[in-house]
Amino acid sequence: MAAAGPASLRERLRAGAPLVGTFVKLPALESIDIVHSLGFDVAVIDGEHSQLDERAILALLRHAGARGLPALVRTPSPDSGAINRMLEGGAAGIQLSTLRSCRERDALVSATRYAPDGTRSVSLAHPAADYSGIPLARYLEQSKTFPLLVGQIETATTIDPLDELLPGLDAAFIGTTDLSVDLGRPGALDDPRVAGRVSEIASAASRAGVALGAWVPTVEALALLRPAHLRYVLVGSDLQLMRAGLASLVAAARTALG
Repeated sequence: MAAAGPASLRERLRAGAPLVGTFVKLPALESIDIVHSLGFDVAVIDGEHSQLDERAILALLRHAGARGLPALVRTPSPDSGAINRMLEGGAAGIQLSTLRSCRERDALVSATRYAPDGTRSVSLAHPAADYSGIPLARYLEQSKTFPLLVGQIETATTIDPLDELLPGLDAAFIGTTDLSVDLGRPGALDDPRVAGRVSEIASAASRAGVALGAWVPTVEALALLRPAHLRYVLVGSDLQLMRAGLASLVAAARTALG
């Protein structure tokens, strides 16, 4: 079964229940299997804060596609070559970390679109083009549904105003950890300064007509972001949730053993 494409994800970002996903940081196809079988809406393969190299990311993308799980890739920079390879490998979208300027946003947009809309290099030697089995003109027509674009806002200020920065994206994603650290309140989502910045980002996203997303370490932390009206939330990661589950298990086992 093919994974849901960017058009479907866009529709779900705009209406219906919010998307719930998690970061995948382990180079294990089993992580994709579990995320899919548990009913997550999306996986974000972490190309920034993980030990995943490009080969591992591409393998996870291909497996997600085979399982029918939409997968985005988080990247620390709008590297056009890397982004092209991720999209050719089946990424439903790109999530750019630490977005600060319109220049970075424009580079991201350009890297994900073929001419005349962008500068993405064209090839048919990849899965989305059936390894040259799809004629060029038909492939380009199919590719007019652009990948989902997500910009992470995780600093106290940006180079360009949010009202100029967010248009052109599908979602503004609040990187809560970096944001709280940048504001000098590590991990304190209930701190007034952090809450104020979250509110600023939420208001700008609403004005720009883009969905709002965020990362939280636990489901309980979602209550602190409820006023922001999130449409896209990532909870923890495969690695973090595995540790939490094992910690709970070992504590329960020791208690049971008396």
